[in-house]
Amino acid sequence: QGFIDYAPPQYVIDSYRQTADDPNILLYQYTRGFGHRRLVNAIAQVYSKYFFRELDPLNQILVTSGAYPSLFNAINGFLNPGDEIILIEPFFDCYEPMIKSTGGIPRCIALKPKSSSTNVEVSSSSDWVWDDNELESMFNKKTKAIIINSPNNPLGKVYTRQELEKIASLCQKHNVYCISDEVYEWIVYPGHEHIRMATLPNMWERTLTIGSAGKTFSSTGFKCGWTIGPEKLIRVCQIVHQNCVYTSPTFPQDIVARCFEHELKRLDSPDCYFNSISSELIKKRDRIVQALKECGMKPIVPDGGYFILADWTKFDNGSFESDNEELKDFKFVKYLTTEKQFATIPPSAFYTKDHGSMAVKYIRLCFAKKDETLEKAIKILKSL
Repeated sequence: QGFIDYAPPQYVIDSYRQTADDPNILLYQYTRGFGHRRLVNAIAQVYSKYFFRELDPLNQILVTSGAYPSLFNAINGFLNPGDEIILIEPFFDCYEPMIKSTGGIPRCIALKPKSSSTNVEVSSSSDWVWDDNELESMFNKKTKAIIINSPNNPLGKVYTRQELEKIASLCQKHNVYCISDEVYEWIVYPGHEHIRMATLPNMWERTLTIGSAGKTFSSTGFKCGWTIGPEKLIRVCQIVHQNCVYTSPTFPQDIVARCFEHELKRLDSPDCYFNSISSELIKKRDRIVQALKECGMKPIVPDGGYFILADWTKFDNGSFESDNEELKDFKFVKYLTTEKQFATIPPSAFYTKDHGSMAVKYIRLCFAKKDETLEKAIKILKSL
């Protein structure tokens, strides 16, 4: 599952204790509906640097109970029945049902590996690209928005500036909004750069950027997220938020605010967790890549995030064929779980029903685990 199974940074634990010990009794009551004042101020202070603009904490930031509600607010705020929204496969599995719940229509384009990368032992997530002509054909007068996810879950692809500029130009040409899911923004490996869609020319006014405290501070139990964007777009999200959940829990918001305040003092330092987490995880990534190679699988090395896809074709002995009930990657994952006590995810879950067959030869692993967990996983891989 997509969370780290070891302790977060010590200051996160300390911030929890500080909030618990704070004599302010209002921390036990509702806070500001659109975001705890201390937290929106901290988010604005940190992210103004990365958005190259001074963010208004009260009108350009909405705090939610995780990235899920942020996505829900954006999708439900802007889609009407019959509106189309473009998804790039593979995509996080909640996008499609959220769209359909509004009466919206998902239009999907799949990233596909370059032919030069399909038969090699080790490839890169950057080898997966879309066809420009196909992407252009997705946009029409019914298109309301496009959702992008960089770094991508489950693939680990980090979109290049050129790729983002292509999407940006199409958004501007067709007057389309962009919902940019950037929850893995700090986990980008050497040789790659996280570029925020909203920082591209003329994209701030049409982009909603979604972030997550769970991913930022390796503490998914906080269930705290946020949306950043221009006031006119944030206002639409605020209306949905107010009429769904009204407000998010005060306690975790105060803790997250303290965490941001801690990092604000050292944003340019290598000690800043935003800068060090990739160095921590790349060692784990490389260990699991080597283990996958040695057992006969073909890993797709991620450029960001903490998931990795691997081609398991070597182990396809005919016992896991797709049928009307299940695709073969689901069957292989069930086999690994029940027979080998090795938990993975079937990547076809990150595709629409019509395109799931494109992913059946892969499994998804999470390598954001303590060394003991990784050692157990590697031992199982060697025994396959």
